[in-house]
Amino acid sequence: MDMTEYLRRVPKVELHCHVEGTLRPETVAELAATHGIELPTDDIGTLYDYDSIYEFLETFRFVNSTVIDRADFARMAYETLEDGVRAGNLRHREMFFNPTLHTTRGVPLATVVDGLVDGIRRAEADLGVTCLLIADVYRQDSAEDTMAWLEELIELDRPEVVGLGMDAAEAPDPPEKFAAVFQRAGAAGLRRTSHACEDGPPVNITTCLDQLGCERIDHGYHILDDPDVVARCRDAEIVFTVCPTSTARVYGWPDLTTHPINAMIEAGLKVMLNSDDPTMFHTDIGKEYVDLCGQNGHSVALVRELVLNGVDGCWLPDADRDALRAEVVAELDALEADLEPA
Repeated sequence: MDMTEYLRRVPKVELHCHVEGTLRPETVAELAATHGIELPTDDIGTLYDYDSIYEFLETFRFVNSTVIDRADFARMAYETLEDGVRAGNLRHREMFFNPTLHTTRGVPLATVVDGLVDGIRRAEADLGVTCLLIADVYRQDSAEDTMAWLEELIELDRPEVVGLGMDAAEAPDPPEKFAAVFQRAGAAGLRRTSHACEDGPPVNITTCLDQLGCERIDHGYHILDDPDVVARCRDAEIVFTVCPTSTARVYGWPDLTTHPINAMIEAGLKVMLNSDDPTMFHTDIGKEYVDLCGQNGHSVALVRELVLNGVDGCWLPDADRDALRAEVVAELDALEADLEPA
């Protein structure tokens, strides 16, 4: 087995993937036909071709307009987990969904949640992959509207929904805007994470930790601008859910050898790899490992560390996480024994 095959086959946990960014183009076409929605192109193979962040956002909104019924959400969840298993030996994922992306177009929150739960339960039964859900705050929404859907989510009380996250443009709406929302989520027993320091300053990380009660940080690249915040997060073993392909494209790092993820690893931060919006960025969880580790010549020992950081950072119950870790370690041992010498 060569290194590329090894990187594809290592068992993976993923903690930063937006379900709305995982739709297969073929599924979009079929759902559009079902619901009488006109596609923007006759060539479905070019649906995810765009030249700017604005075209990306327009495409993102369109493809999600085709997901309407409970069965549509179930299909979306099942297919993305199936893709993860096939392309990268995905074993566990904690997957974001954005309530207001759907409720503002008239889809009830219960339809969204129950459809996603249907899909992940079927994927576990068919494929052996587990999945939990994280509801994402959209930063440009008001705190009042966000608190309203959070209360509805808490009332639904679905066991697969274990956390609250936050995404969208960081600079105009810093995390303290939603401090009360995150505190309410914590009081209800939800775990907490947030996109931070993606396009904002390191202080946003300390705000997320101190005011929002976040346990993980999504992205975090600009933490390198403040050595004190780096030291704090290193010492506290805060897990950073980084996304090589999507952020290199959006922020213009020319290749993955220049991506700040490498400096974060060198600084001793607890980093793990993710696919973010895989179909929309023409990637998958296996490719993220192949590209980042391959381009940088990362060692087998470092690959193991990245994988186990994901296990350590996941929000499974303790006994389930410990069992997953034992299974992953055993599988890594077997794969490493079969790996050709460099």
